[in-house]
Amino acid sequence: MFGSRPSRPARQDHEAGRLWWRDGIIYQIYPRSFMDANNDGIGDLEGVRRRLDHLAWLGVDGIWLSPCFPSPMADFGYDVSDYRDIDPVFGNLQDFDRLLADAHSRGIRIILDLVPNHTSDRHPWFQAARRSKDDPKRDWYLWRDPRPDGAPPNNWTSVFGGPAWELDPQTGQYYLHTFLKEQPELNWRNPEVVAAMHDVVRFWFDRGVDGFRIDVIHAIAKDPELRDNPMVNGVQKRLHSENHPDVHGMLRALRRLADDYDERMLVGEVYLMDPAEVATYYGAGDELHLAFNFSFMHAPWDAGAFRAQVERFAKLVPEQGWPDHVLSSHDARRHASRYDHATLGEARCRLAALMLLTLRGTPFLYYGEEIGMRNVEIPEDAMQDPLAWTLSPKLCRDGERTPMQWQPGPGAGFTKGSPWLPFGDDAGTRNVSRQMEEPASLLHLYRDAIALRRRNPVLQRGSFQPLDSPDQVFAFERRDGASRALVALNLGTTSVNPRLPAASVQGGLRTHARLPLPEDAASLELRPCEGAVFLTAC
Repeated sequence: MFGSRPSRPARQDHEAGRLWWRDGIIYQIYPRSFMDANNDGIGDLEGVRRRLDHLAWLGVDGIWLSPCFPSPMADFGYDVSDYRDIDPVFGNLQDFDRLLADAHSRGIRIILDLVPNHTSDRHPWFQAARRSKDDPKRDWYLWRDPRPDGAPPNNWTSVFGGPAWELDPQTGQYYLHTFLKEQPELNWRNPEVVAAMHDVVRFWFDRGVDGFRIDVIHAIAKDPELRDNPMVNGVQKRLHSENHPDVHGMLRALRRLADDYDERMLVGEVYLMDPAEVATYYGAGDELHLAFNFSFMHAPWDAGAFRAQVERFAKLVPEQGWPDHVLSSHDARRHASRYDHATLGEARCRLAALMLLTLRGTPFLYYGEEIGMRNVEIPEDAMQDPLAWTLSPKLCRDGERTPMQWQPGPGAGFTKGSPWLPFGDDAGTRNVSRQMEEPASLLHLYRDAIALRRRNPVLQRGSFQPLDSPDQVFAFERRDGASRALVALNLGTTSVNPRLPAASVQGGLRTHARLPLPEDAASLELRPCEGAVFLTAC
């Protein structure tokens, strides 16, 4: 209960220097789509609580919950109207406290999605700010007069299309919004805004929350002069509207706050496609604990491409930092669909799982990934995503946000009501219940790979060294003291010997469940889109 000492996870991750966010597995849940406990067709926190046993069985160490704060849902929770409560569609604070306590009792941490760049236009702060130019909250947001011709103050554009400025008729000034006009931008150069957002973080840390995924953290500091962004080949380069150098001082202050608490973490959405820029958000180990490398997520299905992205980010992340890897999220087409193949689609899912869970860096899984959920095609008249309405139906993100497929039958075990988005056509065959009964299923592969990683520190904290191999193979070595793991991933369409070094195989895993481990790693033959991890002595 809030006010008492917050519960802490049961597993003793302090032992042997283990850190839950560095050595463990984090699982993203889109609350609207995970489990519906009250049968209104929309997932909720009580539904998440009821499915904790699945997550504990799978072996994850943390849950990242996409936004569940009160919101008008113009952008499904990324337009927050109250940072210190739970939206009624998901439950209430008591439901959250029960979820937190039950997760901690299973050794599972909880990460919330913090949205510091903007609020909802219905947030009391903005409601006060727009009343008059003299309101005490006016400077909490970014307001500017029109240009002499009435045009917006500069040329900045919204991610969701059109100008990033909205004229407010009541006061005759424009306010800034990088996303929807219902998402006005906070002014992080105002000390009162910083203090208020720090108080929000303390509120949830005091309640027992273990960390935050911070939305578009690279955008909270803008050019103080609000200069026009330059145009390069007809495309606006967001030089002055995001990634301003002052953001790093703001991040260091947030990190100091987090470090006042025990084992709290901050992971940032730094949506920049240059890994060198992303790596700067670690600072000198005094900014983010983790920063998403989206270049890895967007790599093509190619051994050389994945190797290049992993190697590059590993070299860029500072010594005090730690890499991470993710292949799917609520904003990206599911990798099972992105990398699908007419005959090797399932094998690619298995290979991607092994890659994600054997690389050096924290793996982030997206709900349904463990059963190979695909994107669902949503008819235009049923689309919910504002990107589909404001830009193009082709940019709709609903397809990767459809409800979790738990079991065969109506509602797929997600709801007894009418789901807010449709299920995939394969829900009757591709679901948790069916794969739980099949030891060779993708679900069991995820569980086995997670368990192997957890049992062997070399797969958690071991060094990373790529190995020479055929072009279609991504092979690497992990070392930790006298322990070594060899990993070979054949991304090609033909069988191949990955040319691993000679070593006595003492354990491991193959993506083809029925094939035995060889005695010598050098004798390994990989089928198309097959992978293997071997434990050996150095």
